[in-house]
Amino acid sequence: MIKSKLSLRTGIFSLLIVLISIGLSYGQSNYYFPEKGDKWLEKSPVEFGINEAKLKLAVEFALNNEYSGSKDLRQAILKGFEYEPYHTILGPTKKRGGPAGMILKNGYIIAQWGDIKRVDMTFSVTKSYLSTVAGLAYDNKLIKSLNDPVFNYVWDGSFQGEHNEKINWEHLLNQSSDWSGTLWGGHDWADRPPREGTIDDWKTRELKEPGSVFEYNDVRVNLLAYSLLQVWRKPLPVVLKEKIMDPIGASSTWRWYGYDNSWVTIDGMQVQSVSGGGHSGGGLFISAEDHARFGLLFLNNGKWNNQQLITESWIEKATSPSQANINYGYMWWLNKQGPRHWEGISESVFYAAGFGGNYIVIDQENDLLVVTRWLEPSKLGEFMQIVKGALNK
Repeated sequence: MIKSKLSLRTGIFSLLIVLISIGLSYGQSNYYFPEKGDKWLEKSPVEFGINEAKLKLAVEFALNNEYSGSKDLRQAILKGFEYEPYHTILGPTKKRGGPAGMILKNGYIIAQWGDIKRVDMTFSVTKSYLSTVAGLAYDNKLIKSLNDPVFNYVWDGSFQGEHNEKINWEHLLNQSSDWSGTLWGGHDWADRPPREGTIDDWKTRELKEPGSVFEYNDVRVNLLAYSLLQVWRKPLPVVLKEKIMDPIGASSTWRWYGYDNSWVTIDGMQVQSVSGGGHSGGGLFISAEDHARFGLLFLNNGKWNNQQLITESWIEKATSPSQANINYGYMWWLNKQGPRHWEGISESVFYAAGFGGNYIVIDQENDLLVVTRWLEPSKLGEFMQIVKGALNK
């Protein structure tokens, strides 16, 4: 009798496991991941219960609200950061194309516009790729703890001093380090200085306790890239290519640049330390299609098909608000209630953002991914409201 009950329980348990496996397989089979080089499959929005006419309004909005800056991005950069003392172009730039983008549902294209294969600068969207390289270092135990002082890993003098020695990896990732110094000729205090005061005030400012104050600063982002280079001991574009871009089937057209003067010696070899954006040129040059592959990886919690490329736990860390800024994680912007909140859009939405209107927006609640290039930055929230309106027939 006892054996019969055990057998029955075992049978029920096995059946539940099978049913769960079937359900997971079914969900996975309904999620599309394009193979390398394949034409990306499209589906009608109607198949997902999305209002096609309203979705077309979002596309029209993107096309009609092009970034107002110069298509000569060298000129746009110099104009955009003209208030910064000593600002100059140190890395490559490229003239941009027109508005372009893709909207994916469950991995399928349900809308697209412009030239989605054109390679363009993407500015600070690069930061979210850089954050991912940090996540890979953490997942691979090259960084033992994000609370470890970076001084313990990078001991060439970059983190010398009472203040700088307190800076840990998390401070660099959420831009709250207030690192003080000069890197590749760029001074920390000269990058996006306050609108009030003078150079003398900026140079002699009181340093804030690491972790306490958010400050968007490309010199410090580039310091993170340099620090990760010291940990990986090989070029970060190689790490990104091997660990992420090749497995997700990205094209061979993307490039990640540093500055003309950011070459260093790593284990006897000359390696370029890349930049985290195009603030002074350089950064990631990439197509909307390759952005969409990267975004799709994050939409699916770090898994591409059945391969977990970056841990789900890292993505949770990267998209959690920091103490210094509720709208910022590890170089991903978050739609939490705060100064950058889009009213009416889920607080779980997170996104990468770059100068000139470059965005990768991830909406896991709706299995939706939006990539848009050269959209007037002040119009992004309105654009997302139109997209959301299409979801409600």
